[in-house]
Amino acid sequence: MSDILDLKPESIWKNFHAITRVPRPSGHTDKIREFLLEFARTKGIEAYADSTGNVIMRKPATPGMENRRGIILQAHMDMVPQKNSDVVHDFERDPIETYVDGDWVKARGTTLGADNGMGMAAIMSVMEDDSLKHGPMEALITMDEETGMEGAFGLKPGELNGQILLNLDSEDEGQLFIGCAGGVDVNVDCKYKETEAEADDVAVSVALRGLRGGHSGMEINSGRANANKIMVRFLRDIAQQYSARIIRMEGGNMRNAIPREAFTDMSVPKDSVDALLQAVKDYEALLVREFGTVEDSLSFTAEVTGKVSAKTMKKKDQRAMLNAIYACHDGVLRYIPTIPDTVETSSNMSVVRIEGGRMSLQFLVRSSSETMKAYLANMIASCFELVDAEVEMSGDYSGWQPDVNSSILHSMKEEYHKLFGADPEVKVIHAGLECGIIGAAMPGLDMISFGPTLRSPHSPDERVYVPSVEKFYKFLVASIENAPLK
Repeated sequence: MSDILDLKPESIWKNFHAITRVPRPSGHTDKIREFLLEFARTKGIEAYADSTGNVIMRKPATPGMENRRGIILQAHMDMVPQKNSDVVHDFERDPIETYVDGDWVKARGTTLGADNGMGMAAIMSVMEDDSLKHGPMEALITMDEETGMEGAFGLKPGELNGQILLNLDSEDEGQLFIGCAGGVDVNVDCKYKETEAEADDVAVSVALRGLRGGHSGMEINSGRANANKIMVRFLRDIAQQYSARIIRMEGGNMRNAIPREAFTDMSVPKDSVDALLQAVKDYEALLVREFGTVEDSLSFTAEVTGKVSAKTMKKKDQRAMLNAIYACHDGVLRYIPTIPDTVETSSNMSVVRIEGGRMSLQFLVRSSSETMKAYLANMIASCFELVDAEVEMSGDYSGWQPDVNSSILHSMKEEYHKLFGADPEVKVIHAGLECGIIGAAMPGLDMISFGPTLRSPHSPDERVYVPSVEKFYKFLVASIENAPLK
């Protein structure tokens, strides 16, 4: 039996444990969808999957609570599938192995899926609790939030009836989010010319491992290193000094995660190999000096793998491609002028692939300003247009504009103070919550986002703070029971 089943409150941890047994990486949500529908059937709760694949549940108001505004509880069903390179795990088949480490629940070498499994578990607990007094209540559990918010985009107007939406996908207990950043994907595709390696060239593989990674919105200002930028810096500034030619490069695999690893295979002249290997050690020492306080597990290594058996990038193309990647912005561009500790605009170079005459990259640009979002996306595009790359913008979504006069905000601030004797922080989040998209489909919806405390989502270091879960759930129940009148 998992240790998490001994935690309080029992209901939410029981449901979270059940969720961890169901594989649910983005793009493969059939099993978790059926799990949710079966849960509703066994509890006698009205539920169905809409045409997009979202799960919708409904529960009528408790007698005497019909005069309350209808509440929609919202979470997403998919999770980011990330694991350490030495861990064997099939996210489409294997359950997540959890354990308790002091005040934290973690997974063994993989993402935990508390983002947004804790939100789903809370919804299940609320929906199955017949002792809870509530007005008209609905649940919306969306699919594929992590890979483009497809479920939110696919929600049809009129599918839901509630006037208040409580999004349970935030990551700091005690904070109420009333606005979020919008985003756009910048996709780059470019062809380059290849050539045969020299006869005496040697194949060398370079690997960058052990970075912390994490959510490219929530943790973009944490000082964490981007594996793709670090690798390209090495290739441009150091490897080219030894006439190294790129055979392939691979870094990152999720659009909304700071990349933790990057790998490059190179062709190196035989008489330069020893010097290059020493340069790799020197570069690792440099990285430790620059990032060691944040990236304490960083590893940058190289090994000779034998003769070169593939074509390499031509010298002229290699210099042009590396310059383009090197020059484009990554990280925070600007903070909100009126809220100086909140990021306004940022980008993350999330995925890089170079092999076989083709280079492709993916960036996720975020901003709470539509004009700054467009500016940064175009700034990145301009770098690659200089090398005749094809650049496509996709998945553009607007942010969620805050409403400080919201009735549910006023109600929830009062409830939090009653429960805990302190006031919650009211904030805007630098991440793409589904609220902005859902709000566009349901104009006038009163929305708040909150949740228990999570750290390092989208990485194998993901963990949830146990004491925060009980506070989060108490607050959720109180907010439902004391929802504003119609």
